[in-house]
Amino acid sequence: MPQLQPVHHSTLVLVLSPAFKAAVLIQQWYRRYVARLEMRRRCTWRIFQSIEYACEQDQIKLHNFFTYLMDHFTPSSSKERDFISRMFISGESFKEAELEKYCDYESIEVPDSYTGPHLSFPLLPDHATALLEAFKQKQQLHARYVLNLLHETRKHLKQLPNISHVSTCYSEEVTVCGDLHGQLDDLFLIFYKNGLPSPSKSYVFNGDFVDRGKQSLEILIILFTFLLIYPNEVHLNRGNHEDHMVNLRYGFTKEVMHKYKVHGKKILKMIQNVFCWLPLATLIDQKVLIIHGGISDTTDLDVLEKIHRNKFVSVLRGKKRKKSNRNVEIQETNEESKAEADPAGNEAARSLPPSPQPAQAPSTANRLEFSRWVRQTVQEQIEWCRRLVDISDSEEEELTYASMVSLTDLDGPSQTRQEDWKQLLDILWSDPMPQEGCIVNTVRGGGCYFGPDVTRKILEKYNLQFLIRSHECKQEGYEFCHNRKVLTIFSASNYYEIGSNRGAYVKLGPDLVPHFVQYQANKAAHTLTMTQRISRVEESAFRALREKLFAHTSALISAFKAYDTDNTGRITLSNWATAVESVLHLGLPWRMLRPQLVSSTADGMLEYKSWLDDLAMERRSKEHIQTSLLEVIYRNRSNLETIFRIIDRDHSGLISFEEFHQTWRLFSSHMNTELKDDGINDLVRSIDFNKDGNIDFNEFLEAFRLVKQSHRACLQMWRKARQIPGALLG
Repeated sequence: MPQLQPVHHSTLVLVLSPAFKAAVLIQQWYRRYVARLEMRRRCTWRIFQSIEYACEQDQIKLHNFFTYLMDHFTPSSSKERDFISRMFISGESFKEAELEKYCDYESIEVPDSYTGPHLSFPLLPDHATALLEAFKQKQQLHARYVLNLLHETRKHLKQLPNISHVSTCYSEEVTVCGDLHGQLDDLFLIFYKNGLPSPSKSYVFNGDFVDRGKQSLEILIILFTFLLIYPNEVHLNRGNHEDHMVNLRYGFTKEVMHKYKVHGKKILKMIQNVFCWLPLATLIDQKVLIIHGGISDTTDLDVLEKIHRNKFVSVLRGKKRKKSNRNVEIQETNEESKAEADPAGNEAARSLPPSPQPAQAPSTANRLEFSRWVRQTVQEQIEWCRRLVDISDSEEEELTYASMVSLTDLDGPSQTRQEDWKQLLDILWSDPMPQEGCIVNTVRGGGCYFGPDVTRKILEKYNLQFLIRSHECKQEGYEFCHNRKVLTIFSASNYYEIGSNRGAYVKLGPDLVPHFVQYQANKAAHTLTMTQRISRVEESAFRALREKLFAHTSALISAFKAYDTDNTGRITLSNWATAVESVLHLGLPWRMLRPQLVSSTADGMLEYKSWLDDLAMERRSKEHIQTSLLEVIYRNRSNLETIFRIIDRDHSGLISFEEFHQTWRLFSSHMNTELKDDGINDLVRSIDFNKDGNIDFNEFLEAFRLVKQSHRACLQMWRKARQIPGALLG
């Protein structure tokens, strides 16, 4: 019997059929093709996230800027001082009764012509169904019902603990949803797939209901309605976007005022108060902790349980303030902390505040310091008298961004409030990282990065199985990390662009094993192939990146010139990548992105001036504005819009001449530029195009164009008069 001889690989290849060879080649080609698509997808994702987080950094920097202004601006009159207070403190400081009176819904009549849904309290499931159908038909709930709903929601939330407790014993399963960000279609799809809240179907919505999307208010109305109908089955956690200062920048404030032009201010004030009463976390079966952002190495659930969460209207804060500037606030905070330490809450047992002892007066030679001393001393005496009169029934002051910045340097009882703020900031703003340890989250500008060891420590300390958090967009809608002990769930599909990501929610039964449901709420996303989807998202990402590059044209030119010592107008592509990162600080792989941003060059050199001209040409084709001004507007538009909305206290979309006048004096003091009252009046009249006595946002932007042109004209005249070359002035 003949023995079989082994066949070598080379021999086998020779005897293979042509069809098999073709299949192998096709497989190799397809693998390379998929790998390239995946590389493009990951690069696109990094661009979107880097730009998003850089924008959040800008928000923090903007608040630091305002804090600096407050520290260094000396009001010349009581009117200016009052104006500055109104700008930086979150709205009027309402007491309980005043808030109810201000937002009185009963005084608002519903006209017979109104065809939208009607609400009556207590709410029933039919009310929720009617709301869902009305919002699908693009109808709007009347302002009276909105305010009534917010009033009842606030009453309910005030009774809840900081950490909600949910048990799977009372329902078949608990569904956890992540960020929705105003995308109502995602909420509709979740209810369609998973069913409406009911006694047998519990939901936990993990914050960030608002901002960015166009239907944030509708989402709030639906969630609050179900919360009141099923208070034991619907649970809402606070996210970092349930913060009125964040809402000013990311669209929710603008949305409410656009939809409710008459009663929008009242609705915003009530929502602001409702947000600060939202619970901070949820525990499922004492084993699964649900928080919006994350944890830190100092997170303490026992401390979180005791925090007076309603005091933190905004969790954002700025730089440390000088102790001498806010002694009044320090005194108030110390008194509040002593009162809160009394477990019985005995108001009569509070000791009267000691009479303030004025500090030694500084020399009158230093006018600024002397002025501050006078104002501080007088204000302390006034505040002391006020507290003597009002100490028995005054409600504790809400802790806002503006008041919190004074707490940084405090010792003793007030340090507890600072620690509370740190606890809140960490759970709302933090992100996980693969490395061990806990470091400051410099990418977002708030919270921290926490590693697997931090997760392990808190799980062991509280006998937990795993954490569920949101706060980060994930391409598949969810993602595990830290050895599957941290789960990120994100429910807003197509967050960056149609096809950019799926949304997801997770269901937990008594066994606490997570089951995921993914979806795409946009129908167009289902018709796109993988290549089309990636190409579409990639195009959107690079468009945003080019806008970012254009917005920093001046800084880029300076960075490029540092490598172009011979002034040739050309630099190497490697130096281009290094210079771009040094200016934008986005942490992107610029060498990998270069083919999409820079045309290929034969000798490996880039003519950077022509490249920047191309970026400017692309922008000018859309905006008929001179390039230099357009650069400034692109770079600062988001900040300028936020500033505009802070100045616009009544959210009317208009700034009065007086508000503009006082604000411009504030900015001038920061820029060390003396602009007299006549000059400011001339400026404000020149940008009030329609002569209605107010300034809208477009006119506000025009002010920067006029000032920029005026500054250039004066500079040119000065150069000519002094016969100094412009190059020497930079």
